[in-house]
Amino acid sequence: MLKIEAIVRPERIHAVTDALEEAGCGGFHYLNVTGQGKQRGVEVFTGRGAQLVRAAGSKTLIATVIPDDLKDAAVNAIIEAARSPDDGRIGDGKIIVSRVEDVIRVRTGEHGEAAL
Repeated sequence: MLKIEAIVRPERIHAVTDALEEAGCGGFHYLNVTGQGKQRGVEVFTGRGAQLVRAAGSKTLIATVIPDDLKDAAVNAIIEAARSPDDGRIGDGKIIVSRVEDVIRVRTGEHGEAAL
């Protein structure tokens, strides 16, 4: 099993979640986050260009746990749905894929893919 975490632009969340559902992802959760990447946030000019402030940007973090065989479909769905038109822009996001040792459904006690 794999955990996929995607950090995307907030305005793309509905397109990304729709794409994940179409790719076969049964469930996911997302939350709004604030942070910065290599570009060190967003440049904000205050008052007549006198001062430059670097501020962290708003993003949305989507997380899902999937069977190994859905990896390519899920990653491609996120890329297609999250990428800005015209080959993308800085800040479109990141996708992190990591191995999951186990998943347990609290209600039934099921383990592994049966708990997904």
